[in-house]
Amino acid sequence: MHVNCVGAIILDGAGRLLLIRRGHPPGEGLWSIPGGRVEAGESDAAALRREVMEETGLVVTVGPLVGAVERQGPAGTVYVIRDYLSTVDAGTLTPGDDAAAARWCAPADLALLPLTDGLLDALTSWDVL
Repeated sequence: MHVNCVGAIILDGAGRLLLIRRGHPPGEGLWSIPGGRVEAGESDAAALRREVMEETGLVVTVGPLVGAVERQGPAGTVYVIRDYLSTVDAGTLTPGDDAAAARWCAPADLALLPLTDGLLDALTSWDVL
């Protein structure tokens, strides 16, 4: 079964990447970009705005698609994740929903964090960092 998901690649003025620490499976305890499942009838942009608001308290404008990855989930599930550049319009960074924590991270510090599988490779191959 394929599950459509989206992720937000959000950089601040200093070039730091917005990360959340996942509070639930899959990837519980690992750091990743904000995002999640696309609900039935929802566009990628609407899903991304909802997920970012729920996980970080931030309002974003969704920009262009940067890339897509597939990740194996439990019981044969395949998460199809489309990642979009996004910019913050409003809000105060506050972790919520399934995000246990949220922070801005300098690219050089990414290798020091326990990241979700393949995140750093994908961001590097897409020339985001």
